Amino acid sequence: MNAVAEDTLNEVVAEAGEWRRRFHAAPELRYEEHGTAAFIADKLHAFGFDRVETGIGKTGVVGVLRGRRPGPGRNIGLRADMDALPIHEANDVAHKSRHAGIMHACGHDGHSATLLAAARYLSADRDFAGTAVFIFQPAEEGGAGGKAMIDDGLFTRFDVDEVYGLHNMPNLALGPRCGCHGGHRPNRDMGNGSDPRLCSTARCSRDVRISSRGPARRHRC
Repeated sequence: MNAVAEDTLNEVVAEAGEWRRRFHAAPELRYEEHGTAAFIADKLHAFGFDRVETGIGKTGVVGVLRGRRPGPGRNIGLRADMDALPIHEANDVAHKSRHAGIMHACGHDGHSATLLAAARYLSADRDFAGTAVFIFQPAEEGGAGGKAMIDDGLFTRFDVDEVYGLHNMPNLALGPRCGCHGGHRPNRDMGNGSDPRLCSTARCSRDVRISSRGPARRHRC
């Protein structure tokens, strides 16, 4: 990584922390993520995205960023969820939820901030081939928001070859990463709160129990 890229990354990391706290303080329930979606769409426009669409699957946001490298490239989808849970927050922090009875207790504030950070970083110089499609999904918590986006034409309106996402794991030490095998196919829901089709196994760089929405298994890698 050159010095310019590293400086940009450091800036993005700092911004991502601010965004995460902003999302955490203003949580919104499934299909009510209007403020979150508007904030994300405004940022994607500010980053100079080639295309930004809102209201997909009711409150979903999709942004398209085309790389500047010549030659063939793939159309890669990057996905995060936006909705919070109907839980009272008992934490005493400056960015505590301002919405009574609603809290980002499953990390979707971090997921959205992380994907927004990736959008910010990749848009800085577009140093890649192909197209990145950023998918901000509503209603993961029991609302079949992924299915709503698909039913609303996600994969017909946007050309996507593969989709990748992540879920934070606060109990995992800084550094190790886990990957899922199987995952979602484009015609399946991208998380509806209890879908057994979600990936059920993972490989990690350490021994860890993976809790998923399918059968959990232990892997040592």
